[in-house]
Amino acid sequence: MKIVIIGSVAAGTSVAAKARRNDETAEIVVFEAAEDISYSVCGMPYFLGGEVESVDELIPRDAEWFKKRFDIDIYTNHHVKAIHPSAKEIEVYNKEEGTGFRESFDKLILATGSYSISPAPFNINTYDNVFHVKSMEDTKAIDYYMKNNDVRNVTVIGSGFIGLEMTEQLSHRGLSISIVELADQVFPKIDKDMSVHLRKELLKQGVDLYLNDKVIEADGEQKVSILKTEKGVQLQSDMVVLAVGVRPNTFLTVDTDIELGQTGAVKVNEFMETSVKDVFAVGDVAESFHRVTGKPSYHPLGSTANKMGRIAGDHITGGKLSFTGTLGTGIARLFDLTVGYTGLSETEAEAAGFDPVVVHNIKPSHAQYLGGQNMVIRAVADRETGRLLGAQIVGPEGVDKRIDVFATAITFNADAEELFEIDLAYAPPFSTTKDPVIYTGMVLENARERLPLMTPEELIIKQNSGEKIQVVDVRSSKQYEKNHVNNAVSIPMPTLRKGAGELDKSVPTVVYCNKGVTSNTAQNLLLNIGFKEVYVLSGGNTNFHYYKEI
Repeated sequence: MKIVIIGSVAAGTSVAAKARRNDETAEIVVFEAAEDISYSVCGMPYFLGGEVESVDELIPRDAEWFKKRFDIDIYTNHHVKAIHPSAKEIEVYNKEEGTGFRESFDKLILATGSYSISPAPFNINTYDNVFHVKSMEDTKAIDYYMKNNDVRNVTVIGSGFIGLEMTEQLSHRGLSISIVELADQVFPKIDKDMSVHLRKELLKQGVDLYLNDKVIEADGEQKVSILKTEKGVQLQSDMVVLAVGVRPNTFLTVDTDIELGQTGAVKVNEFMETSVKDVFAVGDVAESFHRVTGKPSYHPLGSTANKMGRIAGDHITGGKLSFTGTLGTGIARLFDLTVGYTGLSETEAEAAGFDPVVVHNIKPSHAQYLGGQNMVIRAVADRETGRLLGAQIVGPEGVDKRIDVFATAITFNADAEELFEIDLAYAPPFSTTKDPVIYTGMVLENARERLPLMTPEELIIKQNSGEKIQVVDVRSSKQYEKNHVNNAVSIPMPTLRKGAGELDKSVPTVVYCNKGVTSNTAQNLLLNIGFKEVYVLSGGNTNFHYYKEI
């Protein structure tokens, strides 16, 4: 059996390695259009920022290593121009020799990845100082340009993963950074009331933000010097980083019977098989599906690419592995903050037909007497079944392990109340007695059953519409005087039993404290003495004022 793989980064090399582990007799050939293989795309910003000393550290293996270890033939600088599945042949162009040839196959794997989007006006002209951060060639070009030019002001277009990571790393080099983002928030992958924390961090670090705006004009011939935005902002730019997203590289499927899915990526089944026999697709070029909804999704991540590659290599050589979907879990560091997310957002849950219940949980990552700092957790569950649907976390520490626990729970269809049952490790340097994950499950289940929450957004909408509602601040009088929720009355928790007589039991009531713990006690008290409808303000006064900063 002859296995031909087009592409040799995360997915392609994973196919080859797994196929060889399963089958010593197969002939395995890989064609790569670029010079480098099996490199770390995710590590590129950290080399450009100086955290990684040498670019060679991002390229741990070369073609010779694969040949010696696995007896796999990898041909770099070989561009595949066309595929002919019915004839079981591909057309290859040797870039170094300037010659072309045809190669036959028994099994063909498309691991062609994705390509970066070049929005207008950057799709019109080629500029020496405008870069993507997608390939090793891009990274080397940026590094060379910064070393040989006077770069002081950098404009980053887009605030997704690459945009934020490049902003952080180039700031570490002492450069002045401006971000232009088409959306009205930073990092559009998460909910707006969570992205406000990232915006504050960027501003704290001296980054200039231009949200809900776009570049419409680039002045300069060979190099961009001034960028003009739709809102009339003029940005002096010595270098521009385009980070507005990627699209699946499906060009080889044109004029074939290979079907594309709803997302525009190649449609595959659980074994990475395309609609054409003996042709597979893996990594960024392939469509996946969401583990919660079962619907097609596109999550071009290195972790997903490695899984897909392993599954395809296993299936081709008689194995039983299959793809079970993705949650789109992601994480990024932004200066002193970490942001992580998994599963569905509230909006996505609604679109998928769920009735979402949302909670905000603000808790320290470990004991505060040992320096634990607060994380903000936004979690979503299905109101009817209690099924955990998604979570987002922003905080200075402890985000990574919590988002992984949430992702694990969602993967195994856990209910919110089952989070309480997880036996997580506890010691004061590492967690709190009720870990933030456990506490989130408790609050979600309470909110789903008989102790509802109201988000700051919902409360403000109700107040602005003139709906009759009473808001009670159960913190101390001093805390109330410092700042409080709009139109709230102060009845500190120790006096609530007596002070409740001042309230109307028939009017919907919202209680709040700083972050939500004391207000839960207040909610139970009011319900037990006959109040008809009592809500806890999700995330308390702290989260309310976070939301007001949006």
